[in-house]
Amino acid sequence: MKNKKVLVVLGGTSGEREVSLDSGRACIKALKKIGYKVSTFDPKKKPLNLIDKNKTDVIFNALHGKDGEDGVAQSYFEYLRIPYTHSGVISSYNSMNKVISKEIFKKNKIKSPKYFVFNKDDYNKIDLNICIKKKKIKFPIVVKPINEGSSIGVQICKSIIDLNKSTKFLFKKYSELIFEPYIGGQEIQVAVINGLPLGAIELQPKRQFYDYKAKYSKKAKTKHIMPANLKKSKYLEVLRIAKKAHNALGCKGVTRSDFKFFKGQFYLLEINTQPGMTDLSLVPEIASYKGISFENLVEKILLNASINK
Repeated sequence: MKNKKVLVVLGGTSGEREVSLDSGRACIKALKKIGYKVSTFDPKKKPLNLIDKNKTDVIFNALHGKDGEDGVAQSYFEYLRIPYTHSGVISSYNSMNKVISKEIFKKNKIKSPKYFVFNKDDYNKIDLNICIKKKKIKFPIVVKPINEGSSIGVQICKSIIDLNKSTKFLFKKYSELIFEPYIGGQEIQVAVINGLPLGAIELQPKRQFYDYKAKYSKKAKTKHIMPANLKKSKYLEVLRIAKKAHNALGCKGVTRSDFKFFKGQFYLLEINTQPGMTDLSLVPEIASYKGISFENLVEKILLNASINK
């Protein structure tokens, strides 16, 4: 494999560009350290269809966010017939879309917060307060775009005034939003690699929740507890649920599932098919605890590259 030409695709144009660049650079450094020939490609500088097939044997996808983990980039890789890391077209799209993924969770009896969806036209015609009461969702309420990552656009609202304000603000950029009750309790994240659960970590953010800043800024001082502070039976339970969700969505390579543990029950908030690989990222931290070096982790992801996913 080490004689293969590896292309790391990083950057892109989403709101997670900087995180993608950090992840990509870390993976490039790791791959070079263990002897791989590596080149790079940034879709912000030229379109993905210009990837040179003759100079690329395998793609390491380090993109995050829109067009990087929603099936768009994966469609190009499939069209080019170049093996690539992480999940395929359909599983990436379904995982990124919070409504579709929730319906798949529901079908597979995986508990997730109840929800409803509003688009711009709904908001102009229907009273949001009436809709909340009809759906029996109590404050605080979380409102967020249906297809963003890294907690971009997530708002936690404690009153109808806050909710209307946040909804109007988000509709300036997004056409469709999802509303769900805020779930308290412990913040638990589980890494799954190649279909097998790796471990669960607990987060204690100093901020209101594990938002973009808490994820990627050292100044946020989020406390990481590895392994998660759970009874053994509950720890094994959340690993099983994460594996079940990974497989139900048809994911490949590595994923990170975001849970809340509240009143003895796990609620799966979402699954991330392109988890961060920065020095603050959770999957490398979980892997390290399990005795897997960063270089070994990156190589495990690379060796799982394929097409026709």
